[in-house]
Amino acid sequence: MAHRLIRIAAAAATTAVLAFSASAQSLIRDAEIEETIREWTDPILDVAGLVPEDVGIYIINDPSLNAFVANGQRIHIHTGLMIEAENANQIKGVIAHETCHIACGHTVSRSRAAGVAMRPALLSIGLGLLAIAAGEGGAGAALIGSSQQFAALNFFTHTRAEEASADAHAVKYLAALGQSPAGIVQFFENFRYQEVMSEARRYPYFRAHPLAADRIRATRALAESTGLMNVEPTEREVKQYQMLRAKLVGFLDSPLKVRRDYPASDTSEPARYARAISAYRAADIQSAMKDIESLIAEEPENPYFHELKGQILFESGRVAESVAPHKRALELKPGQPLLLISYARSLNARDEEGDVASAESALRDALVAEPDNAFAWAQLAITLEKQGRRAEAQLATAESAYWVGDIVRANSFARRAVDQLDRGTPNFRRADDILLITDPNNPENREYYQRSGRGQRLSLEVSGRDMPFGDFSNR
Repeated sequence: MAHRLIRIAAAAATTAVLAFSASAQSLIRDAEIEETIREWTDPILDVAGLVPEDVGIYIINDPSLNAFVANGQRIHIHTGLMIEAENANQIKGVIAHETCHIACGHTVSRSRAAGVAMRPALLSIGLGLLAIAAGEGGAGAALIGSSQQFAALNFFTHTRAEEASADAHAVKYLAALGQSPAGIVQFFENFRYQEVMSEARRYPYFRAHPLAADRIRATRALAESTGLMNVEPTEREVKQYQMLRAKLVGFLDSPLKVRRDYPASDTSEPARYARAISAYRAADIQSAMKDIESLIAEEPENPYFHELKGQILFESGRVAESVAPHKRALELKPGQPLLLISYARSLNARDEEGDVASAESALRDALVAEPDNAFAWAQLAITLEKQGRRAEAQLATAESAYWVGDIVRANSFARRAVDQLDRGTPNFRRADDILLITDPNNPENREYYQRSGRGQRLSLEVSGRDMPFGDFSNR
């Protein structure tokens, strides 16, 4: 029994140590924001010796400041960090730092560090169990509870050298691109006050990246030695950041926050963008349309203004009117997967002659680019059902369920598809593959089926990860 308790407590302590890099918050998708972040990130990945196409970038809907690498070559960035940063250089500095964790092999060494970090935690747990057995329940509970803190402190002791290395490499990467490394120094200095706050009140980023004074001094010295500290972001980067922040604030923050940051007296593009989004979310469609129409009038070639107009019209029930702006967005940004999905959704809902065929074509194109996009599969299921192609629709539903991790539903619909599809066809083989992967007799799947039987929610992937940004923000 004692050994079992130790294993359980050890697992809890390990979870606490790695929580900063394995949080299960919801991810958001937005073509404009992803394009901006990718444009800033790919040159950094390239100069670090990585293949940009192999590195995933995920935006987490969380107001806290954090960024981390997890699950291989995947960089995760919190929306809170992007909003609180002051310019593009600061976000680039953080991205460059995280890039080193991939390029420098820190993801592997951190797994080893986590194992080493558990040793004092396990000792604390063992002493706690002995105290409980001796009748000192309070002392034992305190020892077991403190095990997580011991593990975390020991883990971060092992990773300080890696953090210093990531700082140095971040400066090196940016300097190699002729870009200013001032952003990473500014970011650290702006949040230096976090060091005097309790562990519980610190932003997650600064629990994993402690800002010791000598660390900041060393990073500043390296940055100043490049001679590039005064290189300013380009006009394009300035505008990209302003629009990125305005969009995030408009979608994620309260109307009060939007009015404070972007008052009516501010007639700039970012201010009108934020206010249009905020008004749409508050169901003030007239105000939202007024601002977005003014933006389109000034910048008619911006695909994302047309995308937002289409989204506002669709969500306000003006489905037929939403098709044209979504189509225009695609004309300006051909082949963009999320724009294709939004266009297809409007076509599915309008359902006029020719809409179903056009929607299927758009969704097929989107799925070539993003075969794991659950929302696209769900929309394709609607399109196929409208055409009476029931077996294919069931397979598309199975795909959608599979990619959000609902293996019970995926198995159910794949079985229906297999029963109706012609044997030997590509669709039959794919449905059969899903059946095999989601087989309830597979020991790896039993836990999920047990949870399903108890009515608990299943999710192997992050909820909402494949839905367009605005759609997610309404859930």
